[in-house]
Amino acid sequence: MAGIRLPPEDIDISQARALLTADLISDDDRSIAADSWSIKSDYGSTLDDDQRHADASEALAAARFCAASDYSSDKEEPDAETITSMLGYQSYWDATYADELTNFREHGDAGEVWFGSDVMEMVASWTKGLCVDISQRHLQNHHNDDDSESVSQEDKDLARWSVLDVGTGNGMLLHELAKQGFSDLTGIDYSEGAINLARSLANRDGFIGIKLLIDDVLETKLEKKFELVMDKGTLDAIGLHQDGPIKRIMYWESMSRLVAPGGLLVITSCNNTKEELVQEVENFNQRKIGEVEEEEGKGGLFWYLDHIRSYPTFMFGGSVGSRVATVAFCVR
Repeated sequence: MAGIRLPPEDIDISQARALLTADLISDDDRSIAADSWSIKSDYGSTLDDDQRHADASEALAAARFCAASDYSSDKEEPDAETITSMLGYQSYWDATYADELTNFREHGDAGEVWFGSDVMEMVASWTKGLCVDISQRHLQNHHNDDDSESVSQEDKDLARWSVLDVGTGNGMLLHELAKQGFSDLTGIDYSEGAINLARSLANRDGFIGIKLLIDDVLETKLEKKFELVMDKGTLDAIGLHQDGPIKRIMYWESMSRLVAPGGLLVITSCNNTKEELVQEVENFNQRKIGEVEEEEGKGGLFWYLDHIRSYPTFMFGGSVGSRVATVAFCVR
């Protein structure tokens, strides 16, 4: 089924339009956006940025890759479409989180929860269930009638999972995961304002153990691999950039390096259906398998594990769809 793409209900179109006509473009937004994947980091890159882009461009041409997102910079669309595409640029998020950080300091407002609190809580709870099931499969004697010991073992299982939230924004998903029992939690975002807001909220709400770093997932400087990587809307935003197809290839390459063998990648999207995400993973796997020489550190392949089936559905054009899709992939 083709993707039924609806923007999150919380997007304030009038606010986004004001950004377009004010500071967002006054600093030559096209120039800023062209460098939107640049890292604001205290440590150096291990890969040449131009080479990353060139490699992705070459792969795109070779595989005749078709991105799941159908947004394009050269389409003549209504203003609303142009506004939506601004979500693909770092300048938009820098401006957004500057405003949200100001609101937090003045009013204590945590800012927008992307997709809403209900979806966030569902994703965290569902992901916990997946991780517990996987952990228990690795235990030789996990069948135990003592409920107290079972709960204690569950806590130990979750504590062993290292978690990375890419494009963490205000970090609220990490808070929810901490409530579910995860403790080794890291969030990254390429917007310094987002990380400043996330740190402020974590300190206020008592989640002082969460690590928050300024880092771009497309050109990550992280060397660590994680058992669980979460993405709530980041792939959506990447696809809205004018170089979306190339950047999506870079995204999957980064994911294959960040997720540990046997680990999970959980993606929540409003711009892609479960079927589209699975197809994109298959395209990536085929391209990886087709590489003649396997370079050291290239990363693994993904396979579909499960998806959330309990989101509300609706009829559109004779097809059944959902506003949000959450899909889990495992790395081989």
